[in-house]
Amino acid sequence: MSAPAVEPLSPLVPALEAERAVVWPARTTRTLGNGLQVVLVESHTIPKFNGQLLFRSGNAAAGGEAPGLADITSTVARTGTARRSSRQIEEDLRRMGADLGTGAGSDTSHISFSGLTEFSADLLALAAELAQQASFPAEEFERERRQWIEGLKIERATPGFLAGERLRRALFGEHPYAVVSPTEAEAQAYAREQLERFYRTHYSPAGALLVLVGDFAAAPMLEQVEKTFGGWRAPSPAARPHPAPLRPRGRRVHVVHMPGTVQTQILLGNHAITRQHPDWFRLSLANSLFGGAFSSRLVMNIREQKGYTYSPRSTVNPLREHGWFSVSAAVRNDVVAATLTEVFYELDRMRSVPVGEDELADARNYMTGVFSLGLATQDGLTGQLVNVYLNDLPQDYLETYRAKIRALTAQDVLAAAQRHFDSGNAQIVVAGDRAQIEAQAALFGEVTVYDAHGAVL
Repeated sequence: MSAPAVEPLSPLVPALEAERAVVWPARTTRTLGNGLQVVLVESHTIPKFNGQLLFRSGNAAAGGEAPGLADITSTVARTGTARRSSRQIEEDLRRMGADLGTGAGSDTSHISFSGLTEFSADLLALAAELAQQASFPAEEFERERRQWIEGLKIERATPGFLAGERLRRALFGEHPYAVVSPTEAEAQAYAREQLERFYRTHYSPAGALLVLVGDFAAAPMLEQVEKTFGGWRAPSPAARPHPAPLRPRGRRVHVVHMPGTVQTQILLGNHAITRQHPDWFRLSLANSLFGGAFSSRLVMNIREQKGYTYSPRSTVNPLREHGWFSVSAAVRNDVVAATLTEVFYELDRMRSVPVGEDELADARNYMTGVFSLGLATQDGLTGQLVNVYLNDLPQDYLETYRAKIRALTAQDVLAAAQRHFDSGNAQIVVAGDRAQIEAQAALFGEVTVYDAHGAVL
């Protein structure tokens, strides 16, 4: 008996359904008498809550004293308080079924935590204790410093890290944003007293931000926050002026020599914008089209068509004072010049020709879809709210985001690309074996060669 006929699958892709409306939970905001800004959002999906306590001081605030000081301060601050040892902190977190981490970036230091709502009072108390009474135990400081130095040794053998460090140097010069991490010698020279001084100066409620999202009622949670943090008193840290960043003109090539490598890390970039800039939405969409999404032009060209690399990407990197645009790809040594040729071809095409409506519509759908997915969890919503309040964005930023992205046109994208994809002044970094890549790189600008520690060869 013959097999039954099989209906062929339709080649047509079903149309997208209408975008679902987002039901925004109400926010409760309050600034305590000590200056701590509090944002509470109820989210009753699971019996947990998320929190972030952020200070508007990071590594840039200590750039003139010790590179990476905010980083190591945040790490050691978690290891003990006036009342609890490191072991006691871990035991208390396990008892509460909670997680707590600390960290720092260029502009901020933070204490992040999550746990069951029934233990919210205890978890808030622990976070407040770490923010006010960290003891910086000497043995914990020495252990963390040793681990830090070992990590720096690994970084110095990592092409992606070295390329990023060199690009920041090329763009920012004497500005603290140029410093990605300390050297081994600088880390070895850290003194415990430096960490304590940074902590006492910069961990202050004045201007700090506390965001809580989770399964709680706002009114009693606000009472708990006031009880836990309201008595905290510390002066506001003084603002420190920073040197202006470099404004390099013309393409220059920076080769970071890594003998014997069979692959090269390419990273190029130029100055761009901060989150407050009126072009932010336009540039975000332009970046998504160029290289910020997996279906972008850059990916289709040098990954899908050419096979030069597995994961090329472009990124808009906003910090508080300045921002930059970057393009990255890890490629075989023999296709460095070919890859750079295609990168600049796609950049200049974005700057010259408006995108088609179908491509534009796909990119808008991608961006609004990713945005919606990012709000589906307590952690994601917390991060979005931190972004709004930390960057002093409009209060309706989240509620109007999708409408603003959908309203962008091909001319908006073209204008943003022309202003902020500055291919003529791009700083090009290639980290790999000099003998294999220097001649290729020289096709794109004057070359300077560095070793893995930043010395000119």
